[in-house]
Amino acid sequence: MGRRLMRDVMERADERGAPGIRLLQSGYHNRSFSLYVSLGFAHRATVACVQGPPIRRAMPGYAVREATDADLGACNEVCRQVHGVDRGGEVADALKQGTARVVERAGRVTGYATDLAFFAHAVGETTPDLQALIAAAPQFGGPGILVPASDSVLLRWCLSHGLKVVQLLSLMTIGLYNRPDGAYLPSILY
Repeated sequence: MGRRLMRDVMERADERGAPGIRLLQSGYHNRSFSLYVSLGFAHRATVACVQGPPIRRAMPGYAVREATDADLGACNEVCRQVHGVDRGGEVADALKQGTARVVERAGRVTGYATDLAFFAHAVGETTPDLQALIAAAPQFGGPGILVPASDSVLLRWCLSHGLKVVQLLSLMTIGLYNRPDGAYLPSILY
């Protein structure tokens, strides 16, 4: 049943001209991991779902503030630097919802978050840009935030500030995939 359902999803994506499919698979579930690999998906990264109380601290040299419409271009540029594409639609939605935040360093936007939540993403030029966004978050939405395990500096920093890993997930893709070149927090949606 699962194989047929996933093949239907893959066919629908192909019909719509999607260049690829991404998913996050629960790390403990060996059968679904095997299914996705057998269908051609490649494991790209291990992601830790992290949650806990907000840190609510400012980091010297990093100014975090609510994003405005005027920040959209800068957010898109940071995302293009890290992912090779922008996610302007999601940033615009977060601006409307009032959840988008930016971090500035030396007077320019160096990162942003659509929110700090399971269904949101964040991008920064450096790991400290993401640390500043996480430290200033008023809360973490849903099950927590997703931190790539390969960014051991960020993951260790989260743990040292009272956050806990609650589950590991596998980021898997088929088709187009651009390896990120910078700091990022993925979303369950992307």
